[in-house]
Amino acid sequence: MPRATVPVRRLTLAVAVLSVPVVVALVVLVALGEIEAGVAGLAGLVILVGLAVPVRRHLASLAALGTHVDALADQGATATAQAGSTAELSSAIGRLKRSLERKSGELEARVGADEIILDSVPDPLIMLDDGLRIVRANLAARNLLDQNLGGRDLAAVLRNPAVLEAAQAVLAGAAGRTVEFTLPGRIERALRARIEPLSTRAADGTAAVLALHDLTAVKRSEQMRADFIANASHELRTPLSTLIGYIETLSGTASEDAAARQRFLGIMHDQASRMSGLVDDLLSLSRIELHEHSPPGDRVDLATVLKDVADTLALNARANGMTIALDLPPAAPAVVGDGEELIQVFQNLVDNAIKYGRPNSTVTAKVTRTERGPGPLSKPSTEGVVVVAISDQGAGIAREHLPRLTERFYRVDAARSRELGGTGLGLAIVKHILNRHRGALTIESQAGKGSTFTVYLAASPPAGRGGA
Repeated sequence: MPRATVPVRRLTLAVAVLSVPVVVALVVLVALGEIEAGVAGLAGLVILVGLAVPVRRHLASLAALGTHVDALADQGATATAQAGSTAELSSAIGRLKRSLERKSGELEARVGADEIILDSVPDPLIMLDDGLRIVRANLAARNLLDQNLGGRDLAAVLRNPAVLEAAQAVLAGAAGRTVEFTLPGRIERALRARIEPLSTRAADGTAAVLALHDLTAVKRSEQMRADFIANASHELRTPLSTLIGYIETLSGTASEDAAARQRFLGIMHDQASRMSGLVDDLLSLSRIELHEHSPPGDRVDLATVLKDVADTLALNARANGMTIALDLPPAAPAVVGDGEELIQVFQNLVDNAIKYGRPNSTVTAKVTRTERGPGPLSKPSTEGVVVVAISDQGAGIAREHLPRLTERFYRVDAARSRELGGTGLGLAIVKHILNRHRGALTIESQAGKGSTFTVYLAASPPAGRGGA
């Protein structure tokens, strides 16, 4: 490091200040006649010159020390201390800086480890200060509430009066509280909030912790059990009554009538099959609803799914003189989802198209891609959206029925639906599977020309680039 220079003005000022006592003493001695003025002036000059040398050296060392401190700030530990009267002080400052950097690094590593641990906790955690402001939140909380939470007011994130009232009470000095509430959205979620105060306020201002536990699966299980009993008892009553009636007839007046027995057994078989299908669909719907809040993440080859569905239903189509046509792009599209559930979606839609399509017509499954879709797919994404349109050439559906088609047991023509073996649950199953996939379903129909059921699904990244 080059030797530091001292400004003349600074050196002169320093020497002048240090020489003031000596000059005063010489003036007093001259006034008292103890020494002559010339001798006093010569002595003062010698003293000034004598002071200038050590003062200049000292000021140069201080300047060098300042330069070294600046270099430490700019270059870090690589700056070299200049030798001189302040060399030890320079080295001490360097050691102090290195120690502070090491402790700062350790603190950053500790904070980073704390963040990793918090983000690994499966339940959402939100840290609150005295004013109900969110200090920070873990990954589960950010994913649940789908937004950046740091610095925001809790009331702007969780607009639930019971939760806010409990949090305010805890921050005011009350004991920890538990609140159950529902989080609205396309898929409503049931949550339990536990608010606990900290015994000592944290350095970042955290005064309380809000922990959320997802009760959706438990609540849905309870609701599904009740729904299953209500729906099953209602829908099974008719086929059961039919079976009982024919069994009583076969046990009585028709016991010796072979022709009647054969006909009744056929009807009983159809009714039993209908009950079996109804139970299967109810159980399937229950399983789907149970996991509806947890979206799947597999990479599914949609072309393979549609080909499997077409092969499976080819016999049904031929029985009505119909064909299934697949209109697929050259590059086979892939979507994010669950393969088995997507097979169920397209089996239900293609099977409906066969049942309600005109004989000797074509059922078409056309696949395209777009930047965005309806509902949860309305935001543009990097991969875009895959669109599958299932079209029939049937009688069509009146407009007033379209909004209710995905309701459980809703039928446009109940008698025809039962005659064709429908349970009234197919489109409800489709809707809930697509809800789980964060996809969408639209229905268009025109009297006399047929219907189109369009499925929208999030496209999957190419294999090897973030795909499952």
